[in-house]
Amino acid sequence: MFYNFPGGAAGEQPRSDLMIDRDGNFYGTTSAGGEYGYGTVFRLSPSGAETVLYSFKGHDAGDGAAPQSGVIADRKGNLYGTTSHDGAAPRGPGVVYKLTPDGTETVLRAFTGGKDGKYLDNTLRADGMGNLYGTAADGGYVKHRCDPYGCGTVFRITP
Repeated sequence: MFYNFPGGAAGEQPRSDLMIDRDGNFYGTTSAGGEYGYGTVFRLSPSGAETVLYSFKGHDAGDGAAPQSGVIADRKGNLYGTTSHDGAAPRGPGVVYKLTPDGTETVLRAFTGGKDGKYLDNTLRADGMGNLYGTAADGGYVKHRCDPYGCGTVFRITP
């Protein structure tokens, strides 16, 4: 055992991949807990000390909730990730977010749940030009086989 989440403000229910930086710090998300109960982005030091980098506020703030995926980083130390719910509407589609090293979160896209997709639950990938790619489990083209939610999407975001 390396670290046990205590719940509450420290986060609970980690379901994400872990990212490791050059200094040996681990980064990930919890799908619940945090200051508002909607999940966190966290860092664990090589010795196992946790720092909550961000607590999601949910649909009232439009910043998302219940992240199910890990984060990726750019060269400036910004983190990028997705939430599965609560972008623009309660229990609605998720968001793609950017978290700066000082803890400022910016929603890069709030999904509508239509053709752009909904329920983002996979870790993003980036290309050499800074475009972000990911998948949404539902949404997209609706044809008989996938009624009423759609069969899912692959999306690209250019920050």
